[in-house]
Amino acid sequence: MSEEASKRAQEEADTPDLECQSDDSSDEGDASGDTEMDFLRSLFSRTLGLSPGEKVLDELTLDGVARYILSGKNIICMVGAGISTSAGIPDFRSPGTGLYANLQKYNLPYPEAIFQIDYFKKHPEPFFALARELYPGQFKPTVCHYFMRMLKDKGLLTRCYSQNIDTLERVAGLEGEDLIEAHGTFHTSHCVSFLCRKEYSMDWMQTKIFSEDIPKCDSCGSLVKPVINDKIFILGQSTFSVRLILSFYCLLQDFPRCDLLIIMGTSLQVQPFASLVSRVSNSCPRLLINMEKTGQSEFGMGLFSFGGGMDFDSDKAYRDVAHLSTCDDGCMALAELLGWKEELEQMVKREHALIDSKDAKKKDKEASQNSKSTGAEAGKSDKTE
Repeated sequence: MSEEASKRAQEEADTPDLECQSDDSSDEGDASGDTEMDFLRSLFSRTLGLSPGEKVLDELTLDGVARYILSGKNIICMVGAGISTSAGIPDFRSPGTGLYANLQKYNLPYPEAIFQIDYFKKHPEPFFALARELYPGQFKPTVCHYFMRMLKDKGLLTRCYSQNIDTLERVAGLEGEDLIEAHGTFHTSHCVSFLCRKEYSMDWMQTKIFSEDIPKCDSCGSLVKPVINDKIFILGQSTFSVRLILSFYCLLQDFPRCDLLIIMGTSLQVQPFASLVSRVSNSCPRLLINMEKTGQSEFGMGLFSFGGGMDFDSDKAYRDVAHLSTCDDGCMALAELLGWKEELEQMVKREHALIDSKDAKKKDKEASQNSKSTGAEAGKSDKTE
């Protein structure tokens, strides 16, 4: 070896390998930075159409999605009111039967007002009347809910992003880190006063709602409201869900790494939730299980990440699959293709039986308490006489 070559080799040997010798904290920082940079790079290339995505499904059908799932994937579910209709909870927009169609009896200036905090502070009665109709504990999770639970049990579910406030995902077994309730939940309530914000339990709120009392804070006397549709105002428009903003770290982590996005029972008309379908990578397949195709948008909307820009039918379609059916039927069809149908049917049957058993015990306990209360009142009456 020449003297110059020997000197070069010695210099290389003395040079530290920064990549291999970085400590754990540095690795975490680099990983976080890489994730955010990958997210921004992916967003730019998707919305501007600078790079085509890779086709990973062997065919754009439910069968193709099933074969893809069987290879083991990180799945995100995005769900809306359509997954709960078979439980007896109406969706929002179905003509004649949806919640918005049935809100006329509350004499609202427009249907969405029932969820807006300014209207609520002046007229809380319509919100709590609707809450009595929708309150958790009156409905059982559907096949669709339990299909997502099965994805979790099999280690395939990264997270479920839900627009629903009925808590049926929780009842079905999704909780904690499994679930982002984008529009809030009945699970917790708080005082609406900015200076107070005292938190109240679900049991406390349930007692108030079904006694037809307007819930008031016992600390300051302000209204108490379930954490539902809390929003902030940007340029005078109530557009950004506080729940989604608080979950922004999850968004940055989840969507760039998603291998399959399953969208069920949503019209994809409410922002910013609807825009999440465009947050996955260019190559990530997206399955829509719904009664009609949705999420398709013009380039201009996709540019600003509003709307999904989904493409089911054009010659350029390469990753989006629409299965038009009820959410339950679609999930059962997918479960059958995956070889999980019997397991899913047994899960639904078992979990519903457990719910029925708990409800029966609760009713027996309430009847026993009422009987004791009636007996005590009768005893007092006899002594008085």
